[in-house]
This record gives sequence, structure tokens and C-alpha cells, in this order.
Amino acid sequence: MRRISRITVAGAATASLALALSACGSTSTSGSSDSKGDKGLAIAYDVGGKGDQSFNDAAYAGLEQAKKEFGYQTADVEPTEGETNADKEQRLASLAKQGYNPVIGVGYAYAAAVKDAAAKFPDTTFGIVDDATINTKNVADLVFNEEQASYLAGVAAAKTSKSKVIGFVGGVDIPLIHKFQAGFAQGVKDTDPKVKVLSQYLTQTAEEGGFASPDKGKTAAEGQIEKKADVVYAAAGLSGQGVIEAAATEKVWAIGVDSDQYQQEALAKYKDSILTSAMKDVAKAVYNLAKSVEDGKPETGIVRGDLKTGEVSLSNSNPKFADDAELQAAIKTAKEKIISGEIKVKSS
Repeated sequence: MRRISRITVAGAATASLALALSACGSTSTSGSSDSKGDKGLAIAYDVGGKGDQSFNDAAYAGLEQAKKEFGYQTADVEPTEGETNADKEQRLASLAKQGYNPVIGVGYAYAAAVKDAAAKFPDTTFGIVDDATINTKNVADLVFNEEQASYLAGVAAAKTSKSKVIGFVGGVDIPLIHKFQAGFAQGVKDTDPKVKVLSQYLTQTAEEGGFASPDKGKTAAEGQIEKKADVVYAAAGLSGQGVIEAAATEKVWAIGVDSDQYQQEALAKYKDSILTSAMKDVAKAVYNLAKSVEDGKPETGIVRGDLKTGEVSLSNSNPKFADDAELQAAIKTAKEKIISGEIKVKSS
């Protein structure tokens, strides 16, 4: 059942609020309100926006699942170039004021905005993906052990490489992406210590476009391939599309991230070069938070997904990957050892 506090704010949407929302990012709404008139899940995208075939699109998939199951109105809002924390907070607050619940900021950059908006709307449940710093009773920190899936990607890369050189391209030089790099490098080393990992970060800050510049990703991957890398793993959001394009052009392997990039329509012409993807189920985390609110028992605090819960994993969509018995056996063994605690995966 929906919470009574949802109903009391449901009629707050006005034309002025719509204008305020559009001023700090474009928005789309879909579905129809339930019989009580209150609204459901709203998400605010990270840099790169919807259509990145990765992180943001995974969040949108969770929103679509919630809309279909619960039959309520949803909203998803794009970021704007050069926006401030105040812009982000205004976006989240406007969604909450209109009656959306829960309201989720997709990406660590929303941390300050989620904290401020949650304080102003204590009867609304907020969520943030990829940040565990907000300790507020109406906020769910949706985080993942990305390093665990990245370790398995490292196993796959080391077993697949013939040149004994592998590339890692990180979008932005921040602790979150360090987790991807650390797990990947450890998986490679534990599998074959003779394999060299070339690592490069595209930018120092997200504002410089590290998560939203396919051209930067392509250039970085081309440089690694020139140095004999025959498998390249990208943890770079939209920029990862450039890495995949470069791998396909040079006929080497790419490893995708966050979503199953082999299945992404926009990447279809490159899919035969996508070995696997190190996935984290942002869609499930987003949907689960929406369901918890719908059930009247909203999630709060740190909500973590890992190999044990199945919320981080490697995709098996590419038949050449899925049908390689030796490779699959090595990945299975590593996965079991991580879950049991025999392998401790580094996060930095």
C-alpha cells in the first residue's frame, strides 16, 4: 500500500513547478496516476543521460519495470551541462514536491543534493546510486561491490588475451572507478602474473567529460591497442562506447560495464567484439526501492549488491564467451572463492 504521506503531497504539481523542473534539466513523464492521485518513482540522471547504453539506461530499466508493475506515473530528468549542486537539489526537490516517491539521484554526484532535498521532504524516500555517505532516515544508499565483477572480468581478460597485454580505461580518476580498476587488475594478476595491464583515466573530474565523451574513450583505447592490448575494459559510462568502437575497428576484444552491452541496440554493430560485460544491477536496485515504498516499508541506509546477492555479475550473452568451457570454469571457481571469502578483492 502507498503511504499516507504520499497522498498529502500528490496534488502539489503546478505549472510553476514544471517550469522550475525544465529550468534545471529536461524531464519526461509516463504512465497514469493511480486512483488516489499520487505518483511513483522519479529518477534524475547522471552525466551522459539516458541513452548511454550503460549506467543511466540501467536505472531507466528499473523505472520502466516499476511503472509497468505498479501502474503509476513516473518521471525521468536529464542533467544539464555545467550544473551546480543547487541545480541538482532543485531538481530533486521539485520532483518530491510534485508528489513523486521515491526520488532517486543516479550517481555519486547527487550526494549533496539528495542530502539537502531529503531534509526538506522527510516524508519522501530518496535514493542515491553509488554513494554510501548519506546517513539519513529517509535515504537509501544503493551501492555495489563493483570490484567483484571487475575481478571476474580480469579473469576473463587474462584467459582470453594472446598478446599478454590488456587495457583498462576509467572515465574519471575517482575512488568509485578505482574499485573497477583494482578488482580487474587483481583478477588479471591472480590468473596470469605475466599479463601486463595498461591503465588510463580520461579526466580528473566528471565536469571534464570523462563519463560522457566517446571520442576520449576511443582515443585512449586506440593508444592501448597500439601498445598490443588485445582486451580492453572500460569503466567510463558513455565514453565506453568509444572504447568498444575502437576495439571493434582493431578487431580486439572489449569488455563492457554496468549493463549487458552486447545486448544494447545502439552497440549492435560492435557486439561481436564485446566479450562480456561486468554488470551491476542498477535496474534491480532502483526497482527494489520503488517496490519497498509501494509496500509501505521503504528501504533506508546502505543497500549493497554483490556477487552473493547476484547484483554484480558477468554477462553471458556472447556465445563465444558463454560456450568457452575452460573460461567459464575459471570464472565459476573465482566467483565461488570470492563469495566464500577465500579471495578478498581489493577496492583500491
